[in-house]
Amino acid sequence: MNNPTRTTSGPERQLLEYMLDYTRAELIDTVRGLSETEARRRLVPSMTTSIGLVKHAAFAERKWFQHILGGLPESECDGAMVGEASFVVSDDETVADVIAEFERASNRARTIAADVELDATRQHPACGTVSLRWIYLLLIQEFARHAGHSDILREQTEATRPT
Repeated sequence: MNNPTRTTSGPERQLLEYMLDYTRAELIDTVRGLSETEARRRLVPSMTTSIGLVKHAAFAERKWFQHILGGLPESECDGAMVGEASFVVSDDETVADVIAEFERASNRARTIAADVELDATRQHPACGTVSLRWIYLLLIQEFARHAGHSDILREQTEATRPT
């Protein structure tokens, strides 16, 4: 995140939104500069790839903000609502495409959440009652975790580049 000053104090909502934006940017930064082949390289036994982590994050934005918080049926969300399959990136999608998808989903999430109070609650079929505050915290930890995964994948990738 190209921000010369970090937000370290202020109202709770400002801090939560800053940290969510920060982790979004950190996740994107882990794939910037990777080739299409590098971003798709599987370096662990699972299907996890750097590009797949960003693709999954776009799904998480849609699931939690469009579907759960905004109340849209999954069929009306602006992208695939496929759960764990959200890590799969098609051959015709580029790194730039996936980053743009995540940024669109993040922008829509900001718009949906803008007029919702932190204590406002919604129902999730598996989690039960969740507040906007809880959704912010969930996605901060999820995106931070995935950025860490992708940092390691990137480090492994860069270590194998010819010198």
